[in-house]
Amino acid sequence: MTTPAATRAALRNPVGTHVKVGRGLVAGALADAEALGCEAFQVFVGNPRGWSLSPGDPREDARFRGAVAERGIRVFLHAPYLVNLGSPTASTYERSVASVAHNLRRAAEIGAEGVVVHTGSYVDPGGDGAATAARRAAALRQVRDGLLPLLEAVADEAAPWLLLEPTAGQGRSLCAGVEDLTAYLDALDHHPKAGICLDTCHVFAAGAPLDEPGGATATLDRLVGIGGPGRLRLVHANDSRDVRGAFKDRHEKLGEGHVGTGAFAELLAHPATAGVPFVLETPGSRDLGDPGIPLLKRLREEAA
Repeated sequence: MTTPAATRAALRNPVGTHVKVGRGLVAGALADAEALGCEAFQVFVGNPRGWSLSPGDPREDARFRGAVAERGIRVFLHAPYLVNLGSPTASTYERSVASVAHNLRRAAEIGAEGVVVHTGSYVDPGGDGAATAARRAAALRQVRDGLLPLLEAVADEAAPWLLLEPTAGQGRSLCAGVEDLTAYLDALDHHPKAGICLDTCHVFAAGAPLDEPGGATATLDRLVGIGGPGRLRLVHANDSRDVRGAFKDRHEKLGEGHVGTGAFAELLAHPATAGVPFVLETPGSRDLGDPGIPLLKRLREEAA
């Protein structure tokens, strides 16, 4: 007899959404995820807009870890939005490193398979091209100094991944879109536990032609060319309120923005996404009755 956990484990692309912890990891996040039909989901384990490092409850962690394993549901953490490994402000940089380390530890404690971290900005105060280049190079050295020791600490195959999420290109982004992953991964020596979280709104805002037939396929081909096979570990499935190349991070429901459902059909059919979960971060995606998860499941069936 096939169990629900085995069925979920066999899925090529588990789908779900970001959910709130609210009443707790089990009574809140997991209960809500199951009510929504999630096969995978993402959470924050603290204030997403603060620096406090919530220690968690070992008993609750164990209950949650056991429950998601029993159900075959895949879980990811998202680091706080304040994290910026490229910041020229020493306190921000130090807190960012501490926050990423804390979230990697919490991921292991609750059975999550990765921690999503925005790739950050070098916050260039201005100056000529040479000054800007120097500031960016310095920021990438900070990324290396801060993240490589953490990656070495999670080098075990069973440990959570650090998932780098390129940004939409706003400000002085260190890594906006797929092309910038070259320098970012170089800074980390292409460490085997440095994975990628592809946010479709972000890469579209940074210029990826997801709205064209074949554009999503070409984008993934390039990502694999830069990072190698197996580095893509999660897709944030978000449409965009703004046109391609707008450098604006404004998510929209799937099929109601400028990306369109064709891109997600291509992504779900691409060899690079085999085994990769698709998690929504779209308006209303964690509301009962929202069409996002059913739409992803239908697109998955059609791609198969």
